[in-house]
Amino acid sequence: MPPFTLPFEKPVVELEEKLRELRKFSEGHDIDVSAEIHKIEEKIRATRRKIYEDLTPWQQVQIARHPQRPYTRDYIATVMRDFVELHGDRVHADDQAVVGGFATIGAHRVMVIGTQKGRDTKSNLQCNFGCAYPEGYRKALRLMKLAAKFNVPVVTLIDTPGAYPGIQSEERHIAEAIAVNLREMFTFPVPMVVCVIGEGGSGGALGIGVGDRVLILQHSYYSVISPEGCAAILWKDRAYADRAAAALKLTAKDLLKLGLVDEIIPEPDGGAHADPAAAAAALAGAIGRTLDTLGKIPKAELLDARYAKFRAMGVFTEGA
Repeated sequence: MPPFTLPFEKPVVELEEKLRELRKFSEGHDIDVSAEIHKIEEKIRATRRKIYEDLTPWQQVQIARHPQRPYTRDYIATVMRDFVELHGDRVHADDQAVVGGFATIGAHRVMVIGTQKGRDTKSNLQCNFGCAYPEGYRKALRLMKLAAKFNVPVVTLIDTPGAYPGIQSEERHIAEAIAVNLREMFTFPVPMVVCVIGEGGSGGALGIGVGDRVLILQHSYYSVISPEGCAAILWKDRAYADRAAAALKLTAKDLLKLGLVDEIIPEPDGGAHADPAAAAAALAGAIGRTLDTLGKIPKAELLDARYAKFRAMGVFTEGA
């Protein structure tokens, strides 16, 4: 896939191009310019670090949507062993927007379930651009029930703009499928870890988003609506998406402050797409630590705490 550059990444790209030209000149003329190369490499690292330390909420959304960001299958291939994919909801079809099966993360055998996007037009059409149909959520529920039956922890990876909103979804009862998942995920007596790895859009994300711990990668977002959708409603113009992103408090830092997520997983300088292997290692480490902790909690306490965790969200008091 050809490189994709976000507008605010251009200073880094320009420096990288200058570095390539200098190396080419050095090789072509047999001249030692290692000192100059070292200076440019340091400047690239410093520039990238500065850019990624001062990102706006809208820029965070753009990174979460980066087409070269690792997806669910990438993480499964990189840090999970012995993956056995399971297909179909046993009712209608096998939704390619939801991937699931048994896998091993570190010392833990788990049921991993995640939303999946495509890398090109063909694969995006196959998985419907990461927007699951009702059968995708019913497949996820079937796999969670299977995990509970065999006393295996559940790990979900969220990366979706939202559930598919078209007529096919309505015909097959998308709202009912998500609602049933929400209800049932509170009842499974096994550790459940939710990880937002890219986009966390609306009920489509929440349909596999109830768990004992909610983790989020540093440059991911989790929101009740997309910034463009919010802007279209509030300002009647999608061009105000940057303003909507700031108002929605959808960044990892905002979510942690609001108590909607439990841990932010740091990403490499430049985002997960800059170093997918490092991002995968950080994700696997966080999941492993979380499963170690949850495995020590009695099942009854686990269920009570899970219920209380989500009931506390959105609670407020009115003053005079």
